[in-house]
Amino acid sequence: SEAFKADLRSRGRVPESLAAVFHTLPTDGHPMDWLSVGIHTLGMLNTTGDWKEDALNLIARMPRLMGLLFRIREGRGDDIPEDDLNASMVQRFVRTLDIDGVDDGLMEKILSTYLVLHMDHGGGNLSTFTGKAIASGHATVYSSMAGAMNALSGPLHGRANQSCLEFVLRIGTSDPAEVETFVRNELAAKRPVFGFGHAVLRAEDPRATVQFALGEELCPDDENFKVIRTLREVAPRVLAENEKISNPNANVDIASGALLHHVGFKDPTYYTTFFGWARVAGIGAQILDERTILRGGKGAPIYRPKYIAEEQKLRHIE
Repeated sequence: SEAFKADLRSRGRVPESLAAVFHTLPTDGHPMDWLSVGIHTLGMLNTTGDWKEDALNLIARMPRLMGLLFRIREGRGDDIPEDDLNASMVQRFVRTLDIDGVDDGLMEKILSTYLVLHMDHGGGNLSTFTGKAIASGHATVYSSMAGAMNALSGPLHGRANQSCLEFVLRIGTSDPAEVETFVRNELAAKRPVFGFGHAVLRAEDPRATVQFALGEELCPDDENFKVIRTLREVAPRVLAENEKISNPNANVDIASGALLHHVGFKDPTYYTTFFGWARVAGIGAQILDERTILRGGKGAPIYRPKYIAEEQKLRHIE
């Protein structure tokens, strides 16, 4: 609603000292580490202690945080445009980024779709669980979200979208026979075929389906998109030959990298930061629910997972 948009605009101003902190970080540090530091910094600068207020404040400030992260890490920390809070969330990021020679409108359309598709995915995935677990000890929203981003950064979780685009670039051809040979060679070398399979789904990830449709509309002749179009047909057939693979179909990561690359994001190490940006809203909503709604408003108790250490010898320290 317009009222909600106005509320977010009123919260969007980012303290100037965030940029000062970013200027102290090593430029060879991974962007996900920068994102975690940035979220922690916003928390240190302005935490209210109210779950909803802090979650909304962080959501509203993420576009500028992301733009500053890109600019300063890439050595473009001077002459950064002012943050226009009347623009949309995605427009604020794109205008802060201010990249020459790209189609801003196309970038905004693909990013908007990406953010919606990645915003939430249940409460049991690693990053969401981690954020909620930290919040269950009554750490702040910012500390909880920074922890969630650290969880998301792993190559078996959110950083898979970076690995997937790197995988596509290694293939380098959309010829079906050559792609099939490449996939079979990867399997023979016991390396993963990125962009396929899912722990829960047993069909093609609907988020992948949406991104393929978007690519067919906006960039059907892009070389990387042609590679993933072929992969979408070849890889499931090859993977299905292994009876142990319960879902050989495309997942959310297969198309996102190709689309981001097409609109101007050529460095895949940044891709997981978009995943993190999207998840701030979804994880924030789940934290708010668990802290203020459950158990009649008392909130869920602190997480204490039970575990049994199997196949471990009993050891005594004298």
